[in-house]
Amino acid sequence: MPDFIDELKWRGLFHQCTDEGGFRAHLASGPRIAYCGFDPTADSLTIGNLVPMLLLRHWQRAGHAPVVVVGGGTGLIGDPSGKSAERQLMTEERVRANVEAQSKIFARVLDFDGPRAAKITNNLDWLGKIGFIEALRDIGKHFSINEMIKRDSVRDRLENREQGISYTEFSYMLLQAYDFLHLYREMGVTAQLAGSDQWGNIVPGIDLIRRSAVTAPSAVGRGEEARAFGLTAPLVTKADGTKFGKTESGAIWLSPERTSPYAFFQFWLNASDADAGKWVRFFTFLPHEEVEALERVHAAEPGKREAHRALARHMTSLLHGEGAMREAEAAAQALFSGEVAGLPLTTLDEVFASVPSSEHNRDDLVRGGVALVDLLPLTTLCKSKREAREHLQAGAVSVNGRVMGVEDRLTTEMLLHGRIAALRRGKKAWHVTRWGG
Repeated sequence: MPDFIDELKWRGLFHQCTDEGGFRAHLASGPRIAYCGFDPTADSLTIGNLVPMLLLRHWQRAGHAPVVVVGGGTGLIGDPSGKSAERQLMTEERVRANVEAQSKIFARVLDFDGPRAAKITNNLDWLGKIGFIEALRDIGKHFSINEMIKRDSVRDRLENREQGISYTEFSYMLLQAYDFLHLYREMGVTAQLAGSDQWGNIVPGIDLIRRSAVTAPSAVGRGEEARAFGLTAPLVTKADGTKFGKTESGAIWLSPERTSPYAFFQFWLNASDADAGKWVRFFTFLPHEEVEALERVHAAEPGKREAHRALARHMTSLLHGEGAMREAEAAAQALFSGEVAGLPLTTLDEVFASVPSSEHNRDDLVRGGVALVDLLPLTTLCKSKREAREHLQAGAVSVNGRVMGVEDRLTTEMLLHGRIAALRRGKKAWHVTRWGG
């Protein structure tokens, strides 16, 4: 099994560790348990949540047990990290529904069977039982306001008089720290893994464990000194400076209901050359030798897009399964080649979702069809009949993958699934015509 820290460093996933030497010795002494927390701000996780999930998978691959903490309790408060304004508080019903929906995603990345099986737990189960007086006495007394206001997420909000920060969000770090203490006591969790933006929430939890416990519980190792560790991965950045996981159509989600496997595949396939080579190492679990071979090919001939394809295949298989990956790849190849006639209707609609389109009356096709020289100026592919004729004469126009000529017409028999004609000029310019009643 790979060494956990060495593997993260090789892949560029290591950013900070509270005590690297001590942590290495701790891991070497036997299998350990670590956790990551995920706040249920929506009914799915986004690609921005992928890195902490990958940390847990690397942890499990190294022979240790991972714990996923879904924030049924902390989600009612809201983490101020990275936020310039107060969050809108969600209802308990909304948080509960989001927790349930998110829980399905983790099974695609982590193994929930075997001796190092992953576990999912909800922090509302313990945070919901703490009384206000108990929280102030047993948790709050260990926190210094002087230290809390030094945190970037708090200081930035305090200095912005228009926004400020509520006592509710100010107290978030106490709840996350208590999560760590509770998991340490009850489950023997000795490490917290997260993205680098959570460093300020991890350290207070380690301090709380140290101040609240003299010896470790039996789950950790009876009689051991109370010790816990934190490790973070760097935040993902794109080479062009734009935000990772954002596209023109919005965020990339990890559930197929929010972002289809095809759109997920396309996100990785369309990575910039500068990002694709780096992301193969960062995001995938491909063997070192395979990654290094892809890096060499990518550096020598980025136009071959070997790294892009390996990245898209691996990540789509990981999150959506081998079958969904193959369907997504087939759809992408059909779009590139123009041979779209064999695609299912749902895939066609998805592939052409962002392509210019127009609605037409199907009755116009009944008597002999519509001349393409007349139809093309009604699309985004040509501005006039003269221009349409030139493109048709040059053999630059195809309908559903079939090259058309000046005298050709679009008929009902040519429609895909009885309603779609996909027109292409050249290799990249598409326009979809939809024919209804």
